[in-house]
Amino acid sequence: MYQSNTIRQCLWLIATIRQNKRLTLKALQKKWMADKMGDMLYRSSFNRYRDKIFELFGLVMECDEKYQYYFANPGELTDHSVESWLLSTMTVNVALADSQTVKDRIVLESVPEGEQFLPVIIKAIRLNRRLHIRYQRFGCEVSEKMVEPYVLKLWGRRWYLLVFTGRHMAIYSLDRMLSVEMTDETFVMPADFSSEQFFGEYYGVLTDEATPMTHVVVRAYGKTANYLHTLPLHHSQQVVGTTETYTDFALDVRPTPDFIGELLKFNQGVEVLNPPELRLKICKIIKEMLNRY
Repeated sequence: MYQSNTIRQCLWLIATIRQNKRLTLKALQKKWMADKMGDMLYRSSFNRYRDKIFELFGLVMECDEKYQYYFANPGELTDHSVESWLLSTMTVNVALADSQTVKDRIVLESVPEGEQFLPVIIKAIRLNRRLHIRYQRFGCEVSEKMVEPYVLKLWGRRWYLLVFTGRHMAIYSLDRMLSVEMTDETFVMPADFSSEQFFGEYYGVLTDEATPMTHVVVRAYGKTANYLHTLPLHHSQQVVGTTETYTDFALDVRPTPDFIGELLKFNQGVEVLNPPELRLKICKIIKEMLNRY
């Protein structure tokens, strides 16, 4: 119970300070009691929460000359950071725990098999240990692989592991893993490797260096433009033109099947304007789909 309450109180402090930007301890104490977060927020307890917040989320809470507390490094909670995901997950967990009476009115997405391998994979990543994996692709025989685990990525309700096989980089889905064992063999991560840069040229999890970087322009009609405004397809996305009926977006990406599939999800709401070869490729896919019907 203590641990659960501590997390709940840390999350409250993060949300309250982020919402108000800067607050004195006295102001925090007043809000703390108003929200019935527990006993009085004494300075000693507050300092313990500060340490816990830094430990869990890497957020540094400092005090200015007016004795107001604020986060000195709010950028730590970027959209794709582990800390941001952890904060979101814990916030949801606490909210659900406090909402048992309405649990039948909250619908969540299920995640396929594979989560049971997360602890050993994360440990291997932390210790730079090779993994022995038994893996079965759809429609294929079981294979055994010795790999170097580089990056875990959650995408489309599935966990994926980016590895180096000794010859090339590869992506494995955790729900296709039959067993995962951490070995005593260590490996050295390249000093210049960046997961953000590796996936930065792609949409999704499928990577293919044979697919060239492409300047893509898509036209979003009606309300679809609002969706792309609020949830961009890619970090490079920019608005290049707009009218009352449509908005044109430009982005630089390698158009792998993940990206093409996402465009098709918008149905008639999105049209690819450039490049011509991508437009023709999507036309071909649409014709093949039409033939099936």
